[in-house]
Amino acid sequence: MTDREDLEARTGSSTALLRTVVGSVLRPLGGWMTASGAVDLLGALDVPASTARSSLARLCAGGVLVREPRVGVAGYALDPAALPMLERGDRRIFGRRPADADGWCLVSFSIPERQRDRRHQLRRRLAALGCGTVADGLWIAPRQLEDEVDRMLAELGLQSETVLFTDARTRGSLSGALERWYDLDRIRAAHDGFLRQFGDAAAPSDDRGAFAQWIRVLDEWRVIPYLDPGLPAAALPADWPATASSALFAALRSSLEPRAVAHARRSAL
Repeated sequence: MTDREDLEARTGSSTALLRTVVGSVLRPLGGWMTASGAVDLLGALDVPASTARSSLARLCAGGVLVREPRVGVAGYALDPAALPMLERGDRRIFGRRPADADGWCLVSFSIPERQRDRRHQLRRRLAALGCGTVADGLWIAPRQLEDEVDRMLAELGLQSETVLFTDARTRGSLSGALERWYDLDRIRAAHDGFLRQFGDAAAPSDDRGAFAQWIRVLDEWRVIPYLDPGLPAAALPADWPATASSALFAALRSSLEPRAVAHARRSAL
């Protein structure tokens, strides 16, 4: 996982919130914001100015932002090299989640003990993409992750040590298998937590409040499509909360995102 993508791993920290700001509102602003505007945006999220400046420095060091003054005004621009990462995140976070996906891809690998660091890196990346564990050297994912898995294997240079099986079909019940392949308790807890945190949230009275709420909503949601990559609903319990949490996220996005961008445009340029 690259330094840029490592910054996505946690939610709620000042750096994670800034990363979410960059991913959600900086691009609609043209990819640049003033230094003071960046600090002000994080201030709306109760991040102190000194902590905001440290987070800005960290994203610069991580290859997400670059310092770029314009017309004598200090500012930060999106690093062009970070754009593919953000676009991949968009596809996963905002993409349509199939309710009854059919078809799987599998990754089989055999990496010797002397290369255990590479083996550990591969397992870490497979888990981060939302793959489940069938056996020690066999991982599985819904078919829609095939391109992401293939790209990751190429990035790691592990194509000769791995075999990617595509368009695999299943027979019989998947319910017991999903319980073995995935941590369903953890996935359920993520969906339930999102519903509890934002299901009864009052609508903000001003755009600054809408900005703060949208960034917190998005920061919490963005990890869920990686934990739950669109597991087939027919194989899950009847009270599985994914449909409700997805609907809540879509509704909050519709009501909050335009106001958040409007506030950022006034505050950060």
